[in-house]
Amino acid sequence: MEYVTLNTGSRMPMLGLGIYALHGKECEHAVLNAIELGYRLFDTAQMYGNEKELGRALQESLVPREELFVTTKLYRPNTSYALAKRAIEMSLRTLGLEYIDLLLIHEPYAEAEDVYRAMEEAHGDGRVKAIGISNFNAARYADFVHACNVIPAVNQVEAHIFFQQTAMQSTMQRRGTCMQAWSPLAAGKNDFFGNSVLQSIGNAYGKSSAQVGLKFLVQRGFSVIPKSSQRERMQENMDIFDFQLSEEDMRRIVALDQGKTLFGWY
Repeated sequence: MEYVTLNTGSRMPMLGLGIYALHGKECEHAVLNAIELGYRLFDTAQMYGNEKELGRALQESLVPREELFVTTKLYRPNTSYALAKRAIEMSLRTLGLEYIDLLLIHEPYAEAEDVYRAMEEAHGDGRVKAIGISNFNAARYADFVHACNVIPAVNQVEAHIFFQQTAMQSTMQRRGTCMQAWSPLAAGKNDFFGNSVLQSIGNAYGKSSAQVGLKFLVQRGFSVIPKSSQRERMQENMDIFDFQLSEEDMRRIVALDQGKTLFGWY
């Protein structure tokens, strides 16, 4: 596993498991499988309704807490200072954790600055190790950082070969905010897995299109959190740290960028 050092000094794995839409025993089973395969970063959210399942699986795994990196997110019902304070405590109880490694604002709500004040306090007293944002575009980010005391450690956004977010990544990097990609495989849209460029590059390394697409982002400095409940897919996604794309490979993939969202967030 490779890691990125956040502006807090803590290290975040470059690849983790997203558990959006996984619930009940399916979610717990997926997390336990991922842990066996070496995953240590797990991404959930209050909106997903599966914090409890994640917490149960992590406890059952018996992996030392310091080896785990748990991300969750605050969402619309908690968009005020007071509501956010209560929501942070709720997530800690639901996850069964003494602290959260990374807490994000799920979307750029109008009340984001009020929510972030509560997050800054939780960060200050150690209940949250790092704080950040999600789905903020460059303009909203620029406004936001002027209103906060702690620069977001992470901005989690849609990013994949068809929407590479190059300009925004440069903006974030200048201020010390790491980029993290949700849906890094574009949910298979635009015939992602059958893309001829990815297949051609993959053939040269003995890798799949998915592995090449994930490696491209990781090599550019994005942390990635592909979602899967299938052990074989999780293993495939994990096996991206034993090869390096050439400059020519990177240029060929850069040319695939369409510069627009596939999911309507921007």
